[in-house]
Amino acid sequence: MGERLTESDIAKIEKEIRYRKLELRPILIENLKEARSHGDLSENFEYYAAKRDKNINESRIRYLDRMLRTSTVVEDTSAEDEVGLDDTVMFYILEDEEEDTVKITTSIRSDSMNGRVSIESPLGKALLNHKVGDIVTVPVNSEYSYDVEIRAILKSEDEDEDIKSF
Repeated sequence: MGERLTESDIAKIEKEIRYRKLELRPILIENLKEARSHGDLSENFEYYAAKRDKNINESRIRYLDRMLRTSTVVEDTSAEDEVGLDDTVMFYILEDEEEDTVKITTSIRSDSMNGRVSIESPLGKALLNHKVGDIVTVPVNSEYSYDVEIRAILKSEDEDEDIKSF
């Protein structure tokens, strides 16, 4: 795994783990007991559904625990006039003559369909620590890359996006 997480990401993951262990787990166990008490398990759909729900919860807890154990903390060390973590960046793609806007996030909060790109992505890596007016090269693969010009940087303190589920 080796995710790069902010302190805020870690706090959200820890909160979800606590919720799943202390609140959701007892409910799912009770649902499983109730379904089991209905008799013949071979034809008891409620039992299989309750068992599946409990297993999904336990799997998510293990996944989040492993993510925390293997992650490294990353902080935004960019200057006020540079692209950094959680900043929204407007850039111009020279080759396509198009403008686009993205928010730079950690990989677990990235969602390219909604304009959030990871600091691990080629675009995120290329934009980080550059200033308005800089032209940066975004490598796609060993044979192709494209240039973008940074047009604007909107500094953000908002990290309210939820951690995406697996």
